[in-house]
Amino acid sequence: MHDKTFELLNRQNMRMQRFAKQIREIRMFSELRELQSSVAIRGYRKLLREIQTSQKAAECEERMKAFLILEDGTVFEGTHIGADKEIISEIVFNTSMAGYLEVLTDPSYAGQAVCMTYPLIGNYGICKDDCESERPWPDGFIVRELSRIPSNFRCDCTIQEYLEENGVPGIAGIDTRALTKILREKGTMNGMITTNEAFDLNEVLPKLKEYTTGKVVEKVTCKEKYVVKPTTDLAQNGPLSGAARFDKEAYEKGVREPKPALVTELSGQGLKVALLDLGAKRNIARSLAERGCEVTVYPAGTPAQEIIDSNPDGIMLSNGPGDPKECTGVIAEIKKLYDTEIPIFAICLGHQLMALATGADTHKMKYGHRGGNHPVKDLMTGRVYISSQNHGYVVDTDKLDPSVAVPAFINVNDGTNEGLSYTGKNIFTVQFHPEACPGPQDSGYLFDRFIHMMRGEN
Repeated sequence: MHDKTFELLNRQNMRMQRFAKQIREIRMFSELRELQSSVAIRGYRKLLREIQTSQKAAECEERMKAFLILEDGTVFEGTHIGADKEIISEIVFNTSMAGYLEVLTDPSYAGQAVCMTYPLIGNYGICKDDCESERPWPDGFIVRELSRIPSNFRCDCTIQEYLEENGVPGIAGIDTRALTKILREKGTMNGMITTNEAFDLNEVLPKLKEYTTGKVVEKVTCKEKYVVKPTTDLAQNGPLSGAARFDKEAYEKGVREPKPALVTELSGQGLKVALLDLGAKRNIARSLAERGCEVTVYPAGTPAQEIIDSNPDGIMLSNGPGDPKECTGVIAEIKKLYDTEIPIFAICLGHQLMALATGADTHKMKYGHRGGNHPVKDLMTGRVYISSQNHGYVVDTDKLDPSVAVPAFINVNDGTNEGLSYTGKNIFTVQFHPEACPGPQDSGYLFDRFIHMMRGEN
């Protein structure tokens, strides 16, 4: 009996020893795996650092030097970005902190190279759903720092790729504050962006002085008329603010959340608007369509009679680029539209052209208004709104005939004209952008005012 008990205990003890050995082996194996994993991770990280260092070195070698040469002889040295080509253009600055894609795709920048005063541009990449036209329009792009690694789930490509793809050259790494200060003190001037290190100022400066933007409206307007269908249900406009949840699966299938809209009623249902495209941003037609209006967009060269014959409830004159006095043919047609009783709402260049068509004058500003933080005062109510602006010319109120039009808005900063109300006519015009994109939507109510005017409501 004792022998059997001893044998049983001995077998159990042996089993326990084998089990303990297995446990030790498992622990040793696990520790070894952890050690190997740790070594592998450290090796990977080291290799990654080496790769990143070599990539940065290669990028630095690949990035050509670039130069911004101003009309006054000032030269900025930086690094080349965007397309590999040389341009001469009018150099302007924009003070917006965000919305660089909307700035790039605003047709009003045709014939100009834009300097962004905010120091980091491109950090959320390019979201093509947010474009205000089919392509970027500036001749060149000037930034302090260009982000080459965007962070945004909606990003379609980097800003560098977008500039290259669309043939827009630029320069980064310059002191944009110093450039902006020069433009503010001396006024907007022409400039050249080049990668030619052997440039000769004696050859370059005469070319800069000769440059003019020319008749750029013909370049940016649509080629044929088209229709923007109205919203028939407020749900189509999207929420008042963006969704809090990102649906990756739906996004990858091409489903896009509608842009947030502040519209609360379809007050324009049944109304037809003729929009004369002088370089229109998409959000102008969208702002009307969101309110229920059907919008027919016409090329800038469309005869006034064709628009009148379509029997619209109202006419919109859009924003656009260049010197308004270059648009002689369009001005003559706008005068014919003025002579009708059709309600008219004009924005930016359209505002200037309506003024010229009715005998007023315009002049070039020292450095213009470009940004999303410009305060304007409604002279009828005394209320001040923060507005989005992009213009280098202004209506001269000193030569304004009060029997034709009276000032309706002024710029709080410098007192320049920001809008007109036409005496005895259903016409009002503004210099700023109530459709924003980019910028605040404080003055979006002007589209509602236009709708009330089309309905004959005061």
